[in-house]
Amino acid sequence: MPALLFEVRDHIAYLTVNRPQVHNALNPEAIVQLAQAWERVNQDDSIRVAIVTGAGEKAFSAGADLARMIPLLTGARKPEDEWDHTLKANRRFGDHALLRHYDVDKPVIAAVNGFCIAGGFELMQATDLRVAAEHARFGLQEVKWAIIPASGSLVRLPRQMPYCKAMEILLTGNLIDAQEAYRLGLVNYVVPGGQVMAKAEELAAAIAANGPIAVRAIKEGVRRAIGRTLAEGFKIENEVARPVMKSEDAREGPRAFVEKRPPNYKGR
Repeated sequence: MPALLFEVRDHIAYLTVNRPQVHNALNPEAIVQLAQAWERVNQDDSIRVAIVTGAGEKAFSAGADLARMIPLLTGARKPEDEWDHTLKANRRFGDHALLRHYDVDKPVIAAVNGFCIAGGFELMQATDLRVAAEHARFGLQEVKWAIIPASGSLVRLPRQMPYCKAMEILLTGNLIDAQEAYRLGLVNYVVPGGQVMAKAEELAAAIAANGPIAVRAIKEGVRRAIGRTLAEGFKIENEVARPVMKSEDAREGPRAFVEKRPPNYKGR
């Protein structure tokens, strides 16, 4: 079985890290395939939203496979297969897999079905909406092993929650539970374990039913405007709004409303 499963149904892309026997730890194969999958999400116009999750009921992802990934990157292990050689030859796959220096222009939903640790937590921080199982646990334990979570957490985490709590997670390596993650605003919903994917699909279906050009423009505008002044943000807002208002979909939406029927969006 591949380390990552990828399928598209009803305008929704499903990316499933498929290594449940090791809590969906990310080995070189998973990293390369995840990076390639994000490229497919961007390039396929039929995809309007993506859901990323982990196989099984125990883990979203435990982060990098400490037996395979870290030794390869530090030089302690020589490349052994095509995935090792691919990742070693092009380190950008590591960044792109966790959406660092690579933007997906469509919304991404994390369906967190268990442990969400280290690189798994960093991947979740790069998503737009998050649904967590009641038994999910979150943390960045790299510091316990004398390494740091340098795939986005030093930048993203303090922007997504109170500074002092972000620093506690980063510096202690301690885990927090799903309710604490919800209280801190890191996840949108906490649901029973068996309902995680259903809730993620409910959100994905709602997004997929909306105008795809407008959805992508909203994500682009928000991403570009974060950290800017109001004046700069409004300029960006105007830039992303113009092509939306000129699209066929922008005419179809109000027309469908007046005619009391579901809109037929074509993404143009």
